[in-house]
Amino acid sequence: MLQQRKKTLAVMVGDVQVGWGAPVVVQSMTNTPTKDVFATTMQIKELAMAGSEIVRITVNDDAAAEAVPKIVKNLRDVWVMVPIVGDFHYNGHILLNKFPELAANLDKYRINPGNVGKWEKRDDNFRQIIECAIKYNTPVRIGINGGSLDDDLLSANMEANAQLDTPKEAGQVFIDSMVESALLSVEKALEYGMPENMMTISVKMSDIQDMVQCYTMLSEKTNLPLHLGLTEAGWSTKGIVSSSIALGLLLQQWIGDTIRVSITPEPGAKRSLEVEVCKNILQTIGIRSFQPLITSCPGCGRTSSDTFQVLSKQIGDEIAEKYDEWKDKYKDFTTTNIAVMGCIVNGPGEARNADIGIFLPGDGENPTIPVYVRGKSYKNLKWNKVFEEFMAILIDYFEGNI
Repeated sequence: MLQQRKKTLAVMVGDVQVGWGAPVVVQSMTNTPTKDVFATTMQIKELAMAGSEIVRITVNDDAAAEAVPKIVKNLRDVWVMVPIVGDFHYNGHILLNKFPELAANLDKYRINPGNVGKWEKRDDNFRQIIECAIKYNTPVRIGINGGSLDDDLLSANMEANAQLDTPKEAGQVFIDSMVESALLSVEKALEYGMPENMMTISVKMSDIQDMVQCYTMLSEKTNLPLHLGLTEAGWSTKGIVSSSIALGLLLQQWIGDTIRVSITPEPGAKRSLEVEVCKNILQTIGIRSFQPLITSCPGCGRTSSDTFQVLSKQIGDEIAEKYDEWKDKYKDFTTTNIAVMGCIVNGPGEARNADIGIFLPGDGENPTIPVYVRGKSYKNLKWNKVFEEFMAILIDYFEGNI
């Protein structure tokens, strides 16, 4: 059972609230060149339609900075209102001051303290970004990343640790430095006049255990909303599994106010896959509901028919196709649990435990196809019309007729 969620400060990113009892927010990031206005606009639309509630874009040079107001206008003209976050490294202070329209059109700035400058320039560059945020009433994310942690801070901490009678392991010093960098940056932002309720923090790393420890430590030391992410998670199943474990471990403790899954995309694959993974993590762990949850068995030597596999895919495809219509039309649509089972051992029980379930025995077993609604036997279906008949029952269920 999930423990009570920690109360963090509420930070508004556009019209989306992060923290203080708001749902855990799903966000993502484009991978198109931001200077390509059309491609970036289209990918933001794709991500927003998939369910990304905040979208981050790279702002790395003059061409990207000049493109941002055009991208935002294109989106707003077609009523895509998703908040846009500008991701800045190295030259953010220059771009925000040089292009006032850029600064005014973004809903949030992401600052990486390890990349704002070196030595005496670091604090001044950071200050300039914070002052722009204050001027345009824009929140910021202080995003510490394990791959670009402040070298000066880490070196000083490693040296101090080496002088101890019982030094910590280097990995622990690294984690401590990640947390320290985040909190020191927050202190500086407050000194420069940034309101506390206009900041979120992240401490992203690529090692799961280190990342979980880092966020757990940070959560104990601040009430600012935390942006969760496992950076450089990898591609395909590795990236999905790694991110799911890392985020799941933290969300199970109710640590985290907004999440992003970073998956290396396969060539030509949709960017929105990472949004779907975020939604599935939140729904599977029981934090949010986005669409009906379909439970289906994996199949084994007892399943002598593939009908349950075909039906499970058909139901999923139909729900995906009608999602925009049905989520607004049917009150309990997103919270419905559907079971599509094909095993004589576990099938009947799983079908009964769902809100609405169907059990399809193989051709060597009992040929009837029972449907269960709220744990009770409802109807037996025919093999040759199983999809049509089950979908009709499912719609009746959504409409509250059964």
